[in-house]
Order: sequence, then structure tokens, then C-alpha cells
Amino acid sequence: MLDKSVPYVDVLMCRKKGTPVVSFELPNEYKFALFHSGDEKAWAKIETAVLEFPDEAEALLYFQTDYLPFTAELEKRCLFIETREGEKIATAAMWWCYSGSRRDPWLQWVAVHPKYQGLGLGKAIVSKITQMMIDLEGDRDFYLHTQTWNHKAVRIYELFGYAVTSERNLFKYTNENYEKAVAVLERIDKAQRGCPPGFAGSL
Repeated sequence: MLDKSVPYVDVLMCRKKGTPVVSFELPNEYKFALFHSGDEKAWAKIETAVLEFPDEAEALLYFQTDYLPFTAELEKRCLFIETREGEKIATAAMWWCYSGSRRDPWLQWVAVHPKYQGLGLGKAIVSKITQMMIDLEGDRDFYLHTQTWNHKAVRIYELFGYAVTSERNLFKYTNENYEKAVAVLERIDKAQRGCPPGFAGSL
């Protein structure tokens, strides 16, 4: 879930080419599945559940506008985790974005339904889709956008070789608040390591 008790600052991360791939196995009772027609409703449900959208209708509209025109790409770039019963409970996408004339691969919309968080599913899907990105795009720099509200995810991304980057003008992000983002994340880390009560409230 997003932590809206801290200031919102955009966070840009980069996994440099040549970074070793860290493998994290999916628990046996779950399985990976690629996108098939109709899965956009499950995507909207998951992303709304983690508060990325105010309601499923807005999430579905976003997906239909930005992703659904590229169905053939979705079928190899949009990943889900399913239960044994076939319920989709987590998702991630590997897409492309243009920074000026440069085409970069981006990890997007990583989310685990709140009912299933804390089971290692986030780590498993980041590990899996990172390897899929290498297989599809080659071993090159990968990027992602998140925010300080999602600081728990930032730490998961770091486990798999992604690091907060100061690089400017990536896709639509100027990254002019890089220093502020780093400061907020550092304060959160200190608070979580047992600093005096009230420290986090000063963010």
C-alpha cells in the first residue's frame, strides 16, 4: 500500500546493464501468467486496490488507452501472478518509453493486491520480469518510476539491482527533485531503524 503519511516526491531508478540477475522463486501455490484478452479488468482491480487509481473504471480507461492498442506486445510484456484458482493477484509490465530520440525499456505498474502482500510475491514478480526484460530487450539499462509514497517497493527494487538515479530528462520526468527524493528516503530509513518517536512526522 502507498504510504501517504510521507511527502510525495518522484523517484527514478535505473538497473545498469551487466548487473547480475537475482533470482527469487515464486511460492509453489502461485504461478506466473502472461496477459490475455480480458485481463485488463484484473489489472484495473489490482492497481485500484493498491490506491494507484481512485476506482476501477479510471484504471481500466488508462489501460485501454495506453496499453490495449498494443495487444501483441501486451501478450509478452504484461505479467501476472495467479492463485491456483486462477485469480490474478499481482502484476507488472515491461514497456518502452522515449527520452528524446532514445528508446528505453521501463518497468511499470508493479503491484501486489493488499490481501497477498508480505508473501514474497513482489520480489518474485520483479525478479521474473527483470529476466524477461533482458530476454526481450537485451542486457541494457532499465528504468522505472516510483515515488516516496512507495518506499517499501523502492527497497524491493534495490534488491534486484535498481538504484535511485540522478539522471535527468528521462522520458517525461525531469528528475529535478532527485536530491529531495533521496533525503526523504534516507529519513524514512532512519525512522524505521528505531529513531525517536515523532521523527517520521517531520518528513
